[in-house]
Amino acid sequence: MIEAKNIDFYYGDFHALKNVSLFIEPYTVTAFIGPSGCGKSTFLRLFNRMNDLIENTRLTGECIVDGQNIYDKTVKVDRLRKQVGMVFQKPNPFPKTIFENVAYGLRVNGINNKQVLSETVEKSLRQSALWDEVKDKLKKSAFELSGGQQQRLCIARALAISPSVLLMDEPASALDPISTAKIEELIYELKKDYTIVIVTHNMQQAARISDKTGFFMLGELVEFSDTKKMFLNPDKEETQNYITGRFG
Repeated sequence: MIEAKNIDFYYGDFHALKNVSLFIEPYTVTAFIGPSGCGKSTFLRLFNRMNDLIENTRLTGECIVDGQNIYDKTVKVDRLRKQVGMVFQKPNPFPKTIFENVAYGLRVNGINNKQVLSETVEKSLRQSALWDEVKDKLKKSAFELSGGQQQRLCIARALAISPSVLLMDEPASALDPISTAKIEELIYELKKDYTIVIVTHNMQQAARISDKTGFFMLGELVEFSDTKKMFLNPDKEETQNYITGRFG
């Protein structure tokens, strides 16, 4: 379960998010759409506190994951990031083997048992629909994989530490159509076990894979509803204009 309550966020004096509130149900795919610079990626990154890494930012309101306000002073950020995985726009494998890329998070958390590592790496690669393609080259460099395979490897790396939530910031924008289709199929499968939140510029992609869609503009959440309703019968004129290509 993810919930935002009256979120305002600032980069210095710039008011990037304005009174955003929403509720995301477990085991669903939620997509955020909107023009560049509208706040959707900033909002996504709040849920594993990636914006903490940026100087001179300020947040008011509450971000709740599994019943806890993750900006409470008692929250340990490293533990939060085990709970909330992140996949970025461009594939970012580490300069390690395929096996060690997936095992990285486990090793960081002190897990070095060979059997546990092997079982978790295989499970994560199977979940990311990559196992059959790489099972015979686990000791090869991750950089030998194609772009689409690298992105699925990054998804496997995120899954290996057993998160409950998976955040994806335009995970297919750097990929070709065939790789994009594989990522979309994967997202559809993964929602059986994870709550997934995705930022995408591709409205057709949002329509294909998400259960709910939020439309952001100028830092405001203009509309948030079932995806089918959003694309067929939006409540707000701004949403209609964006979806039909009249602006954005």
